Amino acid sequence: MNAGQASGWFGWALASAAFAALTAIFAKVGVQRIDSDMATWIRTAVVMGALSVFIAATGKWSDPTAIPARTWTFLVLSGLAAGASWLCYFRALQLGDASQVAPVDKASLLLVLVFAWLFLGERPSLRDGLGMLLVAGGVLVLGLKR
Repeated sequence: MNAGQASGWFGWALASAAFAALTAIFAKVGVQRIDSDMATWIRTAVVMGALSVFIAATGKWSDPTAIPARTWTFLVLSGLAAGASWLCYFRALQLGDASQVAPVDKASLLLVLVFAWLFLGERPSLRDGLGMLLVAGGVLVLGLKR
């Protein structure tokens, strides 16, 4: 990875974090008077529509039949995992405070580290491990308050 790629991913990751934070706030308000599963369906439909417009407008559409089966398999699995995550997240937001749910949801950071080590062979550095321990502590402090 060159320096441009290294700095580029960080900006996108920060933008993702900002949008994820807005997702929690908007969803907390949105699930107050509707079943959380129906709210997840609406959210998914909006994502599909917005991405369809974006892909068409930027000329990024490609033939889905040209995509390798392995790629399809893992993208479908990723979609199923995301859907399950969203269902659980919206239910949790319906039952708890956004300021409690969002930090616990970020325990996924720790699981990514473990899963990347187990399944992808990624080896976190000592610094990475220390950072994750701090994240774990933060998740516990923020998520288990009250």
